Amino acid sequence: MTVLILTCEEDVTADMVVVHLHDAGVPVMRLDPADLTVGVSLSGEFVHGRFRGHLSSGGRLVSLGGLRSVWVRRPGVPAQRAQHASAWLTEEASQALYGMLRGSHARWMNHPDAARRARHKPWQLRLAQQCGLPVPATVITTFPRAAREFAERYPDLVVKPVSGAHPQDPPRAVPTSRVAPDTDFSAVAFGPTLLQRRIAKRADVRVTVVGEKLLGARKAAAPDADPQEVDVRFAGPGSPWEPVEVPPRTAETVLRYMREAELAYGAFDFVEDADGVWWFLECNQSGQFGFVEVETGQPIARTIAEWLGRPVPEERREADEPGVRAC
Repeated sequence: MTVLILTCEEDVTADMVVVHLHDAGVPVMRLDPADLTVGVSLSGEFVHGRFRGHLSSGGRLVSLGGLRSVWVRRPGVPAQRAQHASAWLTEEASQALYGMLRGSHARWMNHPDAARRARHKPWQLRLAQQCGLPVPATVITTFPRAAREFAERYPDLVVKPVSGAHPQDPPRAVPTSRVAPDTDFSAVAFGPTLLQRRIAKRADVRVTVVGEKLLGARKAAAPDADPQEVDVRFAGPGSPWEPVEVPPRTAETVLRYMREAELAYGAFDFVEDADGVWWFLECNQSGQFGFVEVETGQPIARTIAEWLGRPVPEERREADEPGVRAC
Protein backbone atom coordinates (compact mmCIF):
# COMPACT_ATOMS: atom_id res chain seq x y z
CA MET A 1 0.00 0.00 0.00
CA THR A 2 1.09 3.54 -0.84
CA VAL A 3 1.97 6.62 1.21
CA LEU A 4 0.52 9.78 -0.37
CA ILE A 5 2.44 13.00 0.28
CA LEU A 6 0.68 16.27 -0.53
CA THR A 7 3.27 19.02 -0.80
CA CYS A 8 4.89 21.52 -3.12
CA GLU A 9 7.68 20.50 -5.47
CA GLU A 10 10.50 22.35 -3.67
CA ASP A 11 10.12 20.73 -0.26
CA VAL A 12 13.49 19.46 0.94
CA THR A 13 11.96 18.47 4.28
CA ALA A 14 9.60 16.05 2.52
CA ASP A 15 12.56 14.71 0.52
CA MET A 16 14.22 13.62 3.77
CA VAL A 17 11.21 11.46 4.63
CA VAL A 18 10.85 10.03 1.12
CA VAL A 19 14.42 8.69 1.30
CA HIS A 20 13.55 6.65 4.41
CA LEU A 21 10.31 5.38 2.87
CA HIS A 22 12.18 4.22 -0.22
CA ASP A 23 14.82 2.51 1.93
CA ALA A 24 12.03 0.66 3.74
CA GLY A 25 10.47 -0.44 0.44
CA VAL A 26 7.28 1.57 1.02
CA PRO A 27 5.64 2.87 -2.21
CA VAL A 28 5.24 6.65 -2.28
CA MET A 29 3.19 8.99 -4.44
CA ARG A 30 4.01 12.65 -4.07
CA LEU A 31 1.83 15.30 -5.65
CA ASP A 32 0.89 18.95 -5.31
CA PRO A 33 -2.86 19.68 -5.41
CA ALA A 34 -1.92 22.90 -7.24
CA ASP A 35 -1.20 20.69 -10.28
CA LEU A 36 -4.73 19.29 -10.52
CA THR A 37 -5.82 19.23 -14.18
CA VAL A 38 -2.21 19.87 -15.33
CA GLY A 39 -0.22 16.78 -14.41
CA VAL A 40 -2.46 15.49 -11.64
CA SER A 41 -5.78 13.76 -12.33
CA LEU A 42 -8.44 12.06 -10.23
CA SER A 43 -11.48 9.91 -10.74
CA GLY A 44 -13.89 8.38 -8.25
CA GLU A 45 -17.12 6.42 -8.47
CA PHE A 46 -19.58 6.18 -5.62
CA VAL A 47 -20.42 2.49 -5.36
CA HIS A 48 -21.19 0.08 -2.50
CA GLY A 49 -21.54 3.01 -0.12
CA ARG A 50 -18.16 4.65 -0.73
CA PHE A 51 -16.01 6.33 -3.36
CA ARG A 52 -13.66 4.02 -5.19
CA GLY A 53 -11.28 5.73 -7.48
CA HIS A 54 -7.75 6.65 -8.45
CA LEU A 55 -5.20 9.44 -8.39
CA SER A 56 -2.73 9.92 -11.21
CA SER A 57 0.52 11.90 -11.07
CA GLY A 58 3.74 11.66 -13.03
CA GLY A 59 2.50 8.68 -14.98
CA ARG A 60 1.63 6.71 -11.84
CA LEU A 61 -1.84 5.51 -10.86
CA VAL A 62 -2.81 4.79 -7.26
CA SER A 63 -6.19 3.63 -5.98
CA LEU A 64 -7.82 5.42 -3.07
CA GLY A 65 -8.28 2.05 -1.40
CA GLY A 66 -4.56 1.40 -1.75
CA LEU A 67 -3.48 4.29 0.47
CA ARG A 68 -2.01 3.46 3.86
CA SER A 69 -1.46 7.06 4.96
CA VAL A 70 -1.70 10.66 3.74
CA TRP A 71 0.89 13.24 4.80
CA VAL A 72 -0.49 16.75 4.34
CA ARG A 73 2.87 18.45 4.37
CA ARG A 74 2.73 21.82 2.56
CA PRO A 75 0.30 21.41 -0.34
CA GLY A 76 -0.43 24.17 -2.82
CA VAL A 77 -3.87 25.62 -3.44
CA PRO A 78 -5.85 23.05 -5.48
CA ALA A 79 -5.83 23.74 -9.23
CA GLN A 80 -3.82 26.93 -8.75
CA ARG A 81 -1.68 26.16 -11.79
CA ALA A 82 -4.58 25.10 -14.02
CA GLN A 83 -4.80 26.73 -17.43
CA HIS A 84 -7.98 28.57 -16.46
CA ALA A 85 -7.45 28.88 -12.71
CA SER A 86 -10.21 30.52 -10.70
CA ALA A 87 -11.63 30.60 -7.19
CA TRP A 88 -14.50 28.42 -8.42
CA LEU A 89 -12.15 25.80 -9.90
CA THR A 90 -10.08 25.79 -6.70
CA GLU A 91 -13.16 25.08 -4.62
CA GLU A 92 -14.31 22.35 -7.01
CA ALA A 93 -10.87 20.70 -7.02
CA SER A 94 -10.54 20.95 -3.24
CA GLN A 95 -13.97 19.41 -2.68
CA ALA A 96 -13.20 16.57 -5.10
CA LEU A 97 -9.68 15.72 -3.87
CA TYR A 98 -10.04 16.07 -0.12
CA GLY A 99 -13.62 14.82 -0.17
CA MET A 100 -12.60 11.53 -1.78
CA LEU A 101 -9.50 11.19 0.40
CA ARG A 102 -11.66 11.62 3.49
CA GLY A 103 -13.60 8.59 2.34
CA SER A 104 -10.53 6.35 2.33
CA HIS A 105 -9.30 4.41 5.35
CA ALA A 106 -5.86 6.00 5.19
CA ARG A 107 -4.29 7.47 8.34
CA TRP A 108 -3.69 11.24 8.24
CA MET A 109 -0.73 13.37 9.25
CA ASN A 110 -2.56 15.61 9.85
CA HIS A 111 -6.26 15.39 9.02
CA PRO A 112 -7.26 18.59 7.16
CA ASP A 113 -10.02 19.43 9.64
CA ALA A 114 -7.72 19.04 12.65
CA ALA A 115 -4.92 20.94 10.92
CA ARG A 116 -7.18 23.85 10.01
CA ARG A 117 -8.44 24.17 13.57
CA ALA A 118 -4.94 23.84 15.03
CA ARG A 119 -3.63 26.81 13.03
CA HIS A 120 -5.59 29.31 15.12
CA LYS A 121 -3.29 30.81 17.73
CA PRO A 122 -6.01 31.84 20.24
CA TRP A 123 -7.29 28.24 20.14
CA GLN A 124 -3.74 26.94 20.67
CA LEU A 125 -3.13 29.10 23.73
CA ARG A 126 -6.42 28.07 25.34
CA LEU A 127 -5.81 24.36 24.69
CA ALA A 128 -2.23 24.57 25.97
CA GLN A 129 -3.43 26.18 29.19
CA GLN A 130 -6.16 23.56 29.62
CA CYS A 131 -3.61 20.78 29.15
CA GLY A 132 -1.36 22.24 31.86
CA LEU A 133 1.32 24.06 29.85
CA PRO A 134 2.48 27.49 31.11
CA VAL A 135 1.31 30.21 28.71
CA PRO A 136 2.43 33.88 28.81
CA ALA A 137 -0.25 36.53 29.31
CA THR A 138 -1.57 37.48 25.87
CA VAL A 139 -4.01 39.94 24.32
CA ILE A 140 -5.32 40.09 20.75
CA THR A 141 -7.10 43.35 20.11
CA THR A 142 -8.10 46.13 17.74
CA PHE A 143 -8.78 48.48 20.66
CA PRO A 144 -5.82 50.86 21.26
CA ARG A 145 -6.98 51.44 24.81
CA ALA A 146 -6.95 47.69 25.55
CA ALA A 147 -3.40 47.49 24.18
CA ARG A 148 -2.26 50.42 26.33
CA GLU A 149 -3.82 48.95 29.46
CA PHE A 150 -2.19 45.59 28.76
CA ALA A 151 1.16 47.34 28.34
CA GLU A 152 0.70 49.06 31.69
CA ARG A 153 0.20 45.69 33.39
CA TYR A 154 3.03 44.00 31.48
CA PRO A 155 5.61 46.66 30.55
CA ASP A 156 7.91 44.15 28.82
CA LEU A 157 6.02 42.95 25.73
CA VAL A 158 6.53 41.36 22.34
CA VAL A 159 4.30 41.71 19.28
CA LYS A 160 3.74 38.94 16.77
CA PRO A 161 1.32 38.19 13.91
CA VAL A 162 -1.83 36.31 14.81
CA SER A 163 -1.51 34.05 11.76
CA GLY A 164 2.27 33.73 11.72
CA ALA A 165 2.72 34.50 8.02
CA HIS A 166 2.76 37.49 5.70
CA PRO A 167 0.29 37.23 2.77
CA GLN A 168 2.83 37.27 -0.06
CA ASP A 169 3.69 34.69 -2.70
CA PRO A 170 5.70 32.97 -1.39
CA PRO A 171 4.68 33.96 2.15
CA ARG A 172 7.27 35.63 4.32
CA ALA A 173 7.75 34.92 7.99
CA VAL A 174 7.13 37.94 10.22
CA PRO A 175 9.49 38.07 13.22
CA THR A 176 8.36 38.40 16.81
CA SER A 177 9.61 41.79 18.03
CA ARG A 178 9.91 43.64 21.33
CA VAL A 179 7.56 46.54 21.99
CA ALA A 180 9.21 49.84 22.90
CA PRO A 181 8.10 51.36 26.24
CA ASP A 182 6.81 54.55 24.55
CA THR A 183 4.87 52.78 21.80
CA ASP A 184 1.81 54.54 20.41
CA PHE A 185 -0.84 51.84 20.09
CA SER A 186 -3.24 53.84 17.89
CA ALA A 187 -2.35 51.71 14.82
CA VAL A 188 -3.84 48.68 16.59
CA ALA A 189 -7.24 49.89 15.37
CA PHE A 190 -6.33 48.97 11.79
CA GLY A 191 -5.86 45.25 12.36
CA PRO A 192 -5.85 42.56 15.06
CA THR A 193 -2.63 42.81 17.05
CA LEU A 194 -1.19 40.09 19.30
CA LEU A 195 0.75 41.33 22.32
CA GLN A 196 2.36 38.90 24.74
CA ARG A 197 4.35 39.22 27.94
CA ARG A 198 8.00 38.64 27.10
CA ILE A 199 9.64 35.74 28.91
CA ALA A 200 13.29 36.48 29.65
CA LYS A 201 14.76 33.32 28.18
CA ARG A 202 17.90 31.38 28.75
CA ALA A 203 17.07 29.00 25.89
CA ASP A 204 14.69 28.20 23.07
CA VAL A 205 13.18 24.70 23.03
CA ARG A 206 11.64 22.79 20.13
CA VAL A 207 9.71 19.57 20.81
CA THR A 208 8.86 17.63 17.66
CA VAL A 209 6.04 15.14 18.20
CA VAL A 210 5.40 12.23 15.83
CA GLY A 211 2.55 10.06 17.05
CA GLU A 212 3.54 9.22 20.63
CA LYS A 213 7.26 9.98 20.17
CA LEU A 214 8.76 13.22 21.43
CA LEU A 215 12.12 14.57 20.27
CA GLY A 216 13.34 17.59 22.22
CA ALA A 217 15.97 20.12 21.14
CA ARG A 218 17.39 23.09 23.04
CA LYS A 219 19.27 26.17 21.85
CA ALA A 220 20.91 28.15 24.66
CA ALA A 221 20.63 31.92 24.46
CA ALA A 222 23.97 33.65 23.99
CA PRO A 223 25.01 35.75 27.04
CA ASP A 224 25.89 38.67 24.76
CA ALA A 225 22.82 38.36 22.53
CA ASP A 226 21.14 41.53 21.31
CA PRO A 227 18.23 42.10 23.74
CA GLN A 228 16.08 43.17 20.80
CA GLU A 229 16.47 39.75 19.15
CA VAL A 230 13.69 37.64 20.61
CA ASP A 231 12.80 35.48 17.59
CA VAL A 232 15.20 32.53 17.32
CA ARG A 233 14.49 32.26 13.58
CA PHE A 234 16.06 35.67 12.95
CA ALA A 235 18.75 35.70 15.64
CA GLY A 236 22.43 35.91 14.75
CA PRO A 237 24.86 32.99 15.01
CA GLY A 238 24.95 31.41 18.44
CA SER A 239 24.78 28.10 20.23
CA PRO A 240 23.70 25.11 18.12
CA TRP A 241 20.55 23.12 18.69
CA GLU A 242 21.28 20.16 20.97
CA PRO A 243 19.16 17.16 21.97
CA VAL A 244 17.37 17.51 25.30
CA GLU A 245 15.17 15.21 27.36
CA VAL A 246 11.59 16.40 27.63
CA PRO A 247 10.63 16.55 31.34
CA PRO A 248 8.01 13.89 32.18
CA ARG A 249 5.38 16.42 33.22
CA THR A 250 5.86 18.44 30.03
CA ALA A 251 5.80 15.28 27.93
CA GLU A 252 2.51 14.26 29.50
CA THR A 253 0.88 17.63 28.81
CA VAL A 254 2.24 17.82 25.25
CA LEU A 255 0.81 14.40 24.42
CA ARG A 256 -2.50 15.43 25.94
CA TYR A 257 -2.46 18.49 23.68
CA MET A 258 -1.83 16.25 20.67
CA ARG A 259 -4.74 13.98 21.59
CA GLU A 260 -7.13 16.87 22.19
CA ALA A 261 -6.06 18.53 18.93
CA GLU A 262 -6.30 15.19 17.06
CA LEU A 263 -2.85 15.71 15.57
CA ALA A 264 -0.32 13.07 14.53
CA TYR A 265 2.48 15.61 14.07
CA GLY A 266 3.25 18.85 15.87
CA ALA A 267 6.26 21.15 16.31
CA PHE A 268 6.05 22.81 19.73
CA ASP A 269 8.00 25.99 20.46
CA PHE A 270 8.87 26.89 24.05
CA VAL A 271 11.14 29.38 25.79
CA GLU A 272 12.94 28.32 28.95
CA ASP A 273 13.18 30.94 31.70
CA ALA A 274 15.84 31.38 34.37
CA ASP A 275 14.01 28.91 36.65
CA GLY A 276 13.95 26.20 33.99
CA VAL A 277 10.23 26.55 33.25
CA TRP A 278 9.24 25.84 29.63
CA TRP A 279 6.71 28.43 28.46
CA PHE A 280 4.45 27.45 25.56
CA LEU A 281 4.53 29.77 22.54
CA GLU A 282 2.86 27.77 19.77
CA CYS A 283 2.39 24.42 18.08
CA ASN A 284 2.89 24.36 14.32
CA GLN A 285 0.98 21.42 12.87
CA SER A 286 3.24 21.38 9.78
CA GLY A 287 6.41 22.92 11.21
CA GLN A 288 9.84 22.46 9.67
CA PHE A 289 12.14 19.93 11.32
CA GLY A 290 15.07 19.66 8.92
CA PHE A 291 17.21 22.26 10.70
CA VAL A 292 16.76 20.47 14.02
CA GLU A 293 17.65 17.08 12.56
CA VAL A 294 20.74 18.45 10.82
CA GLU A 295 22.11 20.07 13.99
CA THR A 296 21.09 17.45 16.56
CA GLY A 297 21.25 14.24 14.54
CA GLN A 298 17.81 13.28 15.85
CA PRO A 299 16.02 10.81 13.52
CA ILE A 300 12.92 12.95 12.94
CA ALA A 301 12.53 12.14 9.24
CA ARG A 302 12.95 8.42 9.90
CA THR A 303 10.40 8.57 12.72
CA ILE A 304 7.87 10.25 10.42
CA ALA A 305 8.56 7.67 7.70
CA GLU A 306 8.01 4.84 10.16
CA TRP A 307 4.67 6.34 11.24
CA LEU A 308 3.54 6.85 7.64
CA GLY A 309 4.71 3.41 6.58
CA ARG A 310 3.04 1.39 9.31
CA PRO A 311 1.00 -1.52 7.94
CA VAL A 312 -2.72 -0.95 7.57
CA PRO A 313 -4.76 -3.08 10.01
CA GLU A 314 -6.50 -6.05 8.40
CA GLU A 315 -9.99 -4.79 9.22
CA ARG A 316 -9.32 -1.52 7.39
CA ARG A 317 -8.00 -3.31 4.30
CA GLU A 318 -11.12 -5.50 4.26
CA ALA A 319 -13.36 -2.43 4.46
CA ASP A 320 -11.82 -1.17 1.22
CA GLU A 321 -12.50 -4.37 -0.68
CA PRO A 322 -15.31 -4.19 -3.27
CA GLY A 323 -18.63 -5.48 -2.05
CA VAL A 324 -17.89 -4.90 1.65
CA ARG A 325 -20.43 -2.67 3.31
CA ALA A 326 -19.47 -0.48 6.28
CA CYS A 327 -22.08 -0.40 9.02
